[in-house]
Amino acid sequence: MIRSFRSKALHLFAQKGNASKLSVQNSARIRRILLALEAATRPEQLNLPGHNFHTLRGADKGRFSVWVSGNYRITFGWNGDDAIDVDLEDYH
Repeated sequence: MIRSFRSKALHLFAQKGNASKLSVQNSARIRRILLALEAATRPEQLNLPGHNFHTLRGADKGRFSVWVSGNYRITFGWNGDDAIDVDLEDYH
């Protein structure tokens, strides 16, 4: 389950389907990733073909990343059975 968002635009999209503020055009892919996050009970369940799932290092150690498009990733932390601080970011 997704407990919290860092990105207001991503939260708006998840709650109301409003993609107008997203920085990525492929809202269908973002929706699929969010649905997978919602259903997951551990981060490794996002390790699906085409997601390029990986653990972040350095200042973001303890967070995870899933590829969206180009340099954009959905990043998130994990607490118990829940995704936390879910964000859509260009971190390269």
